[in-house]
Amino acid sequence: MKKLIIINGPNLNLLGKREPEIYGSQTFEDYFENLESKYNDISLEYYQSNIEGELIDKLQEVGFSYDGIILNAAAYTHTSVGIGDAIKGIETPVVEVHISNTFSREEFRHQSYISPNAKGVILGFGLKSYDLAIESFN
Repeated sequence: MKKLIIINGPNLNLLGKREPEIYGSQTFEDYFENLESKYNDISLEYYQSNIEGELIDKLQEVGFSYDGIILNAAAYTHTSVGIGDAIKGIETPVVEVHISNTFSREEFRHQSYISPNAKGVILGFGLKSYDLAIESFN
C-alpha cells in the first residue's frame, strides 16, 4: 500500500472560513475525510503547521520513508529557501499544490522556491488539486 502525506502550510487551517471566494467553504478536515474514502487503497496522512521550521522538520521526518509528499506550502512557497532546500535534500518525491491559480494573483505569488525541486506542480483547481496530486503517484 502506498504511503502519502499531505503537508499544508500557514493559514490553511482556516479553509472554510478564510476568503471563501478564493478557497471555498469546505474545511480541509472534511475534505480529507472524503480523500480517505475515495483513496482507501492508499495510506494517507495529513499534517498542517503555520510554522516554517515545523514544516521543514516534517519534510525531513517523512522524506526518506514515504512514497510521496503533497505539499501546499502556502505563503512559504514564495519566501522559504529553507523549505526548498529541505525538498532538495530528501528522497521522497514532492508534488507542489495550490488551491488557487497563483499566477492570476499578486506578482509576488508568481515565484516559487518549491517548484524547482518538485516532481510536479498543480495549481488552480481548488481542493481538486489534491486529488490530482494523489493521482500523480498512481
